[in-house]
Amino acid sequence: MSHLWRSISGKISILLCLILLTACSTPDVSLYAKNEPKFDLQTFFSGSLTAHGTLKNRSGEVIRYFNATLEGSWDKGVGTLAEVFVFDDGEVQKRTWIMTPDTQGKYTATANDVIGTGEINIAGNALFMKYVLEVPYDDDLIEVNVDDRMYMVKDGVVMNESIMTKFGFEVGYLSIVIQKASQ
Repeated sequence: MSHLWRSISGKISILLCLILLTACSTPDVSLYAKNEPKFDLQTFFSGSLTAHGTLKNRSGEVIRYFNATLEGSWDKGVGTLAEVFVFDDGEVQKRTWIMTPDTQGKYTATANDVIGTGEINIAGNALFMKYVLEVPYDDDLIEVNVDDRMYMVKDGVVMNESIMTKFGFEVGYLSIVIQKASQ
């Protein structure tokens, strides 16, 4: 009987591990490969754009609102996206992204407050990007992991959902609507 119980409990342990791994996994951008309209990085992030969004804490409470202006340009396949965020408390943050094509047809991204390099993956109407962002916190700077997921919902309009983590724990969420200035 004890041998049978060890066998059953071992199988239950494996099953529980698989369930936990599945619950913690995130969808791959390739799931959106057939979705329209297609997300063309150079087309969308060219010219003037506006963005409007909220920042939520780990409990889901909205703690800040912001509006932003973005200006994108491209030179020989390398993109520059200058962002200026104005928060509801008057704080202004500026970020300039440099998006560079790699040899596999994907892009990498760097910015003034990003540690290292972010990786951009695009399929269909979706763009996923992961990076480490340096953010102000209690008169200091901390590093948080950001998982950006952008979805083109119609030509010229993108919804962006971001999950911010620290030490593997979710610490904040961003929801942003980005649109071409002419929309």
